[in-house]
Amino acid sequence: MVKQKSENRTTRSWEVSIRNSIREIQRENKRYYLTREKLEEVLEEAYLNAIDEASLEVEEGRYESEELEKLVNKEEIIHYALGLISPGESN
Repeated sequence: MVKQKSENRTTRSWEVSIRNSIREIQRENKRYYLTREKLEEVLEEAYLNAIDEASLEVEEGRYESEELEKLVNKEEIIHYALGLISPGESN
């Protein structure tokens, strides 16, 4: 999602990766049910790792993590991810 937002585009590979990740998170959350608040906390913790990984790929590694973080909206990405993970829940 970070790559999508920073490059303002998507690829089929990214879409498949996101869908697979969402399914995996949903499957795990059935086993260890986390409230929406806890899921948000987990996503907040994972965000910096996502920025680091995306910095290696966005525009062929052009940006350092700190620069990339300024190009995307963290709250928007986390909110979008929560919506994908728990589509039926209200915000």
